[in-house]
Amino acid sequence: MAVEWRDEAIVLAGRPHGETSLLVSVLSRTHGRHMGLVRGGVGKAARGLWQPGNRLHVTWKARLADHLGTLSGEMADALAARVLGHGDRLAVLAAICAVAEAALPEREAFADLFEDTAALLALTADPEAPALADLTAAYVRWEMGVLADLGFGLDLTACAATGATEGLVYVSPRTGRAVSAAPGAPWHDRLLPLPAFLVAGEASPGVSAEVARAGLRLTGHFLDRHVFVATRSAGAPPARARLTARLEARGDIG
Repeated sequence: MAVEWRDEAIVLAGRPHGETSLLVSVLSRTHGRHMGLVRGGVGKAARGLWQPGNRLHVTWKARLADHLGTLSGEMADALAARVLGHGDRLAVLAAICAVAEAALPEREAFADLFEDTAALLALTADPEAPALADLTAAYVRWEMGVLADLGFGLDLTACAATGATEGLVYVSPRTGRAVSAAPGAPWHDRLLPLPAFLVAGEASPGVSAEVARAGLRLTGHFLDRHVFVATRSAGAPPARARLTARLEARGDIG
């Protein structure tokens, strides 16, 4: 018996398959990250539809549930087109899609993460989107959510050594728990900096490029340690590295 479902989805990646088709990965609301073959996907009519970041109404069909299946779709929101010509926002969009594609297991639903991903993409495509460093801070919070949903959430609520909830400035690279200034001082060169924008209740307007990079280093460490090593990925995807490089080139001007 044939299997078919319809869902709202975000395009994560697509690569040519044969002469005219695309092998596409989407993040769907209720069916998780799903692969499918898009027949004629490299044609001019379909090229703009299957761009990473776009939100679609998709239909997936297969003869059996464990088959690759085919995808078809209709545009719900052409986010990709709205970031063209905006290098900073395009870099963030590319990192979101690449990390979701590399980190999330196939066919496992993450309803909250779908909503968070859709919201971050919408912010990225907004003409009034914040500057790169602030947008990266929002992206880092999203990566924190990815880690949490995959079972590797960080505990930044209290100091691992004293239980204090104030003065948290480090994170243990082994346990993922916060450490306050005094007990962490002797090992400061072994601990990861904890950006203030990740501390509960801390306001975060005007994040500097340096602080945003610290956030990327923090989540990147735990993604590399727990997630990418357990998937088919050989480390973080290049799009994430390009976002980091873009911040490094920006210096500390945000």
